[in-house]
Amino acid sequence: MKNYDIIVIGSGGGSKISTPSSKLGYKVALIEKGPLGGTCLNRGCIPSKMLIHAADVAYGIQEANRFQILPKGYDIDFPGLVHRVCETIDEESASINPGIEANANIDWYRNHGKFIGDRQLEVGGETIRGDKIFIAAGARPRIPNISGLQEVPFITSTEALRLDQFPKKMVVLGGGYIAAELSHYFGALGTEIHMFVRSRMLKGEDPEVRDEFEKVFGQRHHLYFGIQPNKIQYANGEFEVTYDDPDGKSHCIHCDQVFVAAGVVPNSDQLDLEKTGVAITEKGFIKVDDHLRTTADNIWAFGDIAGNYLFRHSANFEGQYLFTSVIHEASTAPIDYTGMPHAVFTQPQIAGVGEREDDLQARGANYVKGVNPYASSAMGMALRSDHGFVKILIEKGTHKILGCHIIGHEASVLIHQIIPLMRLEGKLEDLLYMIHIHPALSEIVRNAARKARDELIKAGEQLPIELQVA
Repeated sequence: MKNYDIIVIGSGGGSKISTPSSKLGYKVALIEKGPLGGTCLNRGCIPSKMLIHAADVAYGIQEANRFQILPKGYDIDFPGLVHRVCETIDEESASINPGIEANANIDWYRNHGKFIGDRQLEVGGETIRGDKIFIAAGARPRIPNISGLQEVPFITSTEALRLDQFPKKMVVLGGGYIAAELSHYFGALGTEIHMFVRSRMLKGEDPEVRDEFEKVFGQRHHLYFGIQPNKIQYANGEFEVTYDDPDGKSHCIHCDQVFVAAGVVPNSDQLDLEKTGVAITEKGFIKVDDHLRTTADNIWAFGDIAGNYLFRHSANFEGQYLFTSVIHEASTAPIDYTGMPHAVFTQPQIAGVGEREDDLQARGANYVKGVNPYASSAMGMALRSDHGFVKILIEKGTHKILGCHIIGHEASVLIHQIIPLMRLEGKLEDLLYMIHIHPALSEIVRNAARKARDELIKAGEQLPIELQVA
């Protein structure tokens, strides 16, 4: 049995521990069956954003007539687009290999690993043991229980990102961020999209953002709320999706592709965790405390498999925290998620940080909100914005920024005005005193802050004169 100082399971977020630890002289075992880089690089955020950018370009051409630009038409080389993106991603993933293989302190096990005892794993016919083990084995698409689904050639996000045959009509099962992003990708390139959503789209978003998104997104795509297909069949290259409407009447849709985007399930069930004392939640995520420690000594878990947040930037943040606090031992503080942001790269784009308004209402918070539409700004006028807004939530008395939620053009960029302020415990006045470039899009955030200030004044707060005019 080989013994290691550190075993890392997963090469996505796990790379934040494996390579830095090896540079400190620790002997590391890296367990990764698939290509290096994890979900984000190989079948997630990076290839999807490369494809979505092409969709954004196509969407811009479709909307060009609003700016008195009349394109004479265009063609889409769909196979060429997918081939370029896949080739780039595969080359990027393969470029990681030489560094790992040349690292004398890292042994890369290119097999699936399972626990067989206390900090012991079987991988590729070998038994290894680690003094410290970090589990970052990710998650996979969840497949809903629908009659006939397992017998038809449906696709998940993994296959959707490498699909080189353009679908003319697609049924999408799900309403989360993966469903929304890839429906935008296919839809903007010309696919007719029919989305079956169990409750609401993007139900993790602020309620007003969610309402706005459904309104705008529904103008371009067919949305079916509160409906789940009864049966899915496939014959002669065509899917038949059967469902009942709210009145109980049966309907069916014929299409040439079914895309399942019904959330994810953690890969914890593939590791035999019970053999090493690591507990999981009812939903299968590994239980961790505020130091990302599992219920077993000297085993930590992070990223999608722990489920605190399901973003690559959160997994990176968690990996960096563990390297600092466990390997480098430079900190004993619990992990601090203050200012953890997210974005959804759709049309319209969405971004958020901090609490939602329904969160504040549920805990009885004393707050005001400032909402400013894109149209109420100089750059919004230039963009001819007919939807979208910035919403900022401010605590009364302290003026602490509790949250910010944006839907509209470049939302994922605009939110970064708020992220550092929240991280640094900034207040409304910090945002108001900031000098904004005119007429940049960022003025929409400032205008929302001004409206929050006006709400504080209406609520009877005595503000200094410099804050009133900022």
